[in-house]
Amino acid sequence: MFRILAVPAALAAGVAAGALAPSLFPTLAPAFRDAARPVLARLGAAPTPPRAEATAAGAQAGTDRAGADDDHGDKDHAGHDHAGHDHAGHDHAGHDHAGHKHEHGHKHGPERAEGVVALTPAQIEASGIRVAEARPGTLRHALTVPGTVVPDGERVARVAAKVVGTVAELRKRLGESVEKGEVVAVLDSREVAEAKNDYIAALVGQELQETLFERDHALWDKKISAEQQFLRARTGLVEARLKVDLARQKLSALGVPDAEVAALGDNPLPGKPGPGEDEHTVGLRRAPRFGLQRYELRAPIAGQVIERRVDLGAPVNDEGQEKEIYTIADLSRVWVELAVPVADLAGVRPGQAVTLRRSADEAGTPGRVVFASPMLDPQTRAAKVIAAVENPDLAWRPGAYASVRIALADDPAPVVVPRAALQTVEGETVVFVRRADGFEKRAVRLGPGDGDAVSVLSGVAAGESVAAENSFVLKAELGKAEAEHGH
Repeated sequence: MFRILAVPAALAAGVAAGALAPSLFPTLAPAFRDAARPVLARLGAAPTPPRAEATAAGAQAGTDRAGADDDHGDKDHAGHDHAGHDHAGHDHAGHDHAGHKHEHGHKHGPERAEGVVALTPAQIEASGIRVAEARPGTLRHALTVPGTVVPDGERVARVAAKVVGTVAELRKRLGESVEKGEVVAVLDSREVAEAKNDYIAALVGQELQETLFERDHALWDKKISAEQQFLRARTGLVEARLKVDLARQKLSALGVPDAEVAALGDNPLPGKPGPGEDEHTVGLRRAPRFGLQRYELRAPIAGQVIERRVDLGAPVNDEGQEKEIYTIADLSRVWVELAVPVADLAGVRPGQAVTLRRSADEAGTPGRVVFASPMLDPQTRAAKVIAAVENPDLAWRPGAYASVRIALADDPAPVVVPRAALQTVEGETVVFVRRADGFEKRAVRLGPGDGDAVSVLSGVAAGESVAAENSFVLKAELGKAEAEHGH
């Protein structure tokens, strides 16, 4: 123990002597070194350099120390304070960095720029990262609401009986197509028979009055008959014509086609008297008329039969009886009824474009808003909005549900990036901007956006390229690099 303590004392004395007489230190240093070698070896110190090198180093150290003592006091040329510094517990051979802080300026390697992910073009391609240029664009705002498909209200017609009668024929089945004006059902109606008979009688009375007028007119011209007789004949003809017009309008109101009404008057008189007739009775005999009670119901529009409400032989149009026979709809265009919340109603107007979808990955069917109700539903506090959609292949059937996207007003923006380019890192929104050696994380401040893109108020300039696809790969690489650096 005394031997161990004696060595440091001798070393201290040698250092002091070297400071007083630098020229003597090269001679004394080897002796002290040889004496300290066994002790330092036992304590685990590093082996000392060879004698010649130690001698030169000691001489240089003595020279440097003399100048260092004038400037730094107790500190050596390396900047370490030897006062109270325990060399026995300091491993100079391995210089263990575990738990050793970086106050001394030690570095593990080249410093990585903060927020930069270094990737080669080949690595970028292999990762599937695609870039897009930040540029001025237009944000297309939209509103998505649920909707229900219904028949177009302007293309739905009901075939109704306008007279009291009985169903004699039903010529169309459910789902069959019909043309406009096509006969779809036939009724037997006494009311129709009477109306047709009244019209025929009015025609006969008109013919008689025309004959009387012509005769009295000729007699009046010859001053054979009195003027009063001529005036009565003229009045009778006017009244007969009024009766014909009234009977024709009645048939038209009942739905009898004009062609059928005209056929009722097509009954020429016999050219010569028949058996038991003379010239005075010709014209009293007319061709018999059959089927005056038949009443034909015709389709008011072209379309498809979507409903039949009566059966064959059923009485119709009387009190408590069914009045409608068929419902016909043209489904080549349909309506979509939407319930738009009052908060979004201000941006919805007739004429705006809509897109109809069953699912998010389906190609949409275009349409237009045709009606926005000014009234709100008292229960849902929503307004009824109707959009018209062309349906030539009958893909949309009434009663189906759909997701409807309503295109609102467009909004221009000076800088727009794809929404897929946005990532969240440590609570802030960032994008990864392309640079020569990879990508740089850049914090951004966002403005309004739509479903595909978003405007950038600061952080990215127009013309810069950002990672638009698979940018999450860069986020993962950045987190990995920062974790390794922090370790």
